[in-house]
Amino acid sequence: MLLSAVAMAQATGRVEHLPDFPSKFVQPRNVDVWLPEGYAPGKKYPVLYMHDGQNLFSPKTSYGGVAWEVDSVLTQLQRDKKVPACIVVGIWNSPKRFAEYTPEKAFNLMSAERQAAIKQERQSESLADAYLRFVVEELKPYIDQHYQTRPDRKHTFVMGSSMGGLISLYAALEYPRVFGGAGCVSTHWPLSLKSNTPDFTEAMVQYLAQKLPRRHKPRLYFDYGTATLDSWYEPHQQRIDSVLRAHGYDARHWQTRRFEGAAHNEASWQQRLAVPLEFLLGKK
Repeated sequence: MLLSAVAMAQATGRVEHLPDFPSKFVQPRNVDVWLPEGYAPGKKYPVLYMHDGQNLFSPKTSYGGVAWEVDSVLTQLQRDKKVPACIVVGIWNSPKRFAEYTPEKAFNLMSAERQAAIKQERQSESLADAYLRFVVEELKPYIDQHYQTRPDRKHTFVMGSSMGGLISLYAALEYPRVFGGAGCVSTHWPLSLKSNTPDFTEAMVQYLAQKLPRRHKPRLYFDYGTATLDSWYEPHQQRIDSVLRAHGYDARHWQTRRFEGAAHNEASWQQRLAVPLEFLLGKK
C-alpha cells in the first residue's frame, strides 16, 4: 500500500518543539514530539523514535523543502484503524550526522585500509555508540517522564532513512531490551558516496551474526528503490536478507520491500511511509 499526498488525511495532533536538547554524550540538537489527535491524560501511547527529525513534519525545515508528512500519514492510518495512536519523537540531525549514524562496532570490523578510506572521504569517525547513549539514556527517559508513553520494548520503535536506516538497525540490536523494532528505509549499506563496495555490508554481516537474537526477535523492516542512489542497494540488501533467513527470521519479524522507480529522497519516502509504519506499529 502506498499513500499519495491526495490519499493522506489532513495532519492532526500537534508538534511540540524541544530546542537544543542537552546531552553529555553528543552536541545538543532540536527534538520534535508529535502528539496524536485526542492525546490526553489517562491513556498511554507507543513511541516511535525517528532520525533526521527536521525532515518529518514541516517542509520549512526539511531537506529540499519536502517533508515525510509523518503526522498526515499516521492520522490516516489511525483513522483506518491500521495502527494505534502513537507518539513520534523526531531527533534532528547534527553536523556530525554521518559519524553519529555509522554503526560503530560494524565499522570497526572493516579492514584498516577501508576504514581509513571512509574516514578520509567523510572527514569523520563513528560516534554511533555515543549517539545511542544520548537516545537511550537521556532522551528516552525524558520522553517517558514528560509524556503519556508505554515505555516497554514492545511499544518502542526506531526508524530512519539512508544512514538513518543503518543507525536504526544498530539501535535495535545494541539495545534489544529497549526497542522492539526498527524501520530501515533506503538503507545506505555502502557508507561511501563515491564507491559502491561490499566492505561495510560484509562487516554488518559479521556484526549481525554476533548480535541477531534468536529469541525475542525485533521486528525489522527494510526497503529500497531502484533510482538514483537507491539503485546501489539491492545486492547489499539481498546479502543482509540471507543472514536474516539463516537466523530464522520470517514474515512475522522481518520484511524487505523493493519499490520500482523510487528515488533516494524525502518525496519517495513520504509516498511509502505507510508501509513500514503499519509493519512496525500494526497488529502483531
